[in-house]
Amino acid sequence: MTDHAAHHPHPHPSGPPSAAHDSLRLVAWETTRNCNLSCVHCRASATQGPYTGELDTSEAFRLLDQIAEVAKPIVILTGGEPLLRADIFDVAAYGNRLGLRMVMAPNGTLITDEIAQKLAAVGIKRLSISLDGASAETHDAFRQVPGAFAGALRGVECIKRAGIAFQINTTVTQLNLAQIPKIQQLAVELGAVAHHIFLLVPTGRGKYIVDQAIDADEYERTLNWFYEQRGKTPLELKATCAPHYYRILRQRSAKEGTSVSFQTHGLDAVTRGCLGGIGFCFVSHTGDVQPCGFLGTICGNVRQASFTEIWKHSEIFTALRDYSRLEGKCGGCEFKRVCGGCRARAFEATGNFLAEEPLCSYLPHAPC
Repeated sequence: MTDHAAHHPHPHPSGPPSAAHDSLRLVAWETTRNCNLSCVHCRASATQGPYTGELDTSEAFRLLDQIAEVAKPIVILTGGEPLLRADIFDVAAYGNRLGLRMVMAPNGTLITDEIAQKLAAVGIKRLSISLDGASAETHDAFRQVPGAFAGALRGVECIKRAGIAFQINTTVTQLNLAQIPKIQQLAVELGAVAHHIFLLVPTGRGKYIVDQAIDADEYERTLNWFYEQRGKTPLELKATCAPHYYRILRQRSAKEGTSVSFQTHGLDAVTRGCLGGIGFCFVSHTGDVQPCGFLGTICGNVRQASFTEIWKHSEIFTALRDYSRLEGKCGGCEFKRVCGGCRARAFEATGNFLAEEPLCSYLPHAPC
């Protein structure tokens, strides 16, 4: 699943949002680009392979070894469709033995009871299943394969029987914006532990549906609605590829007279909107290391340099960790340490990943 919802099947990472650092919390690894679906918003334009040049098993183990040398982050096994990788269970088990928190982002359609039991046995801690509609009509239109919605729901039932926690991820566009409340309710009814929404980043096939992206004002209204769901649902809620949420949370809390702390807002209070290159990175199916799956600036390749070297010394990562280098209104925004804007959207709009976020209607009041 290489769409937006493939990248964060996990709780919020912890850590202070007020200081730039290189504490590795999350790694999304595109284990394969092969996929049985053809999603309209896929960042990698993935489809049925095979794809050449993918990391083999020994290279996969070496990558996990090097990640574990840096930290013990959450490792998201994504794709493509990770279950189409022949050694995926061996890879997951190996990472688990290293003390990494192994999670997976399949599309759900290939999950049977047997596969779900194997995923539990090799130590997969959470699965993320994308639902981009509250009905088959909408979801299948996103996935471009009839039966994808029914297949995902069958997969969810298998996951539940195996006792693996799962979350529902949703990429928000004009096509499904009105259905977001219904999708969230469906997540509750299915027994999900979380609902993560993703705002479209126009990369891969997503470039061809950029006219379906919501605009800056609708973006703001959607994130305000999402904030208002806190306390109304049993689900853990997270807005991804939507860094403005962390500004909105603080603005709304200030109006409510509530301080923002771990005690009042949980993990939302101790993370940052955009973690690309700061606490998160992406590794492609061929070993390229990037700040995230949507920002295609290559920081190095694990076949030419160690993951440790790339993570610690990449000039691109160094730039992203220095908030003073943000440009435009992002650079002068009092919320830049907790938001940071989407660096991928900035890059797609301007060719400069440090430029201001194009889908932000907020006007900064004072330099930070």
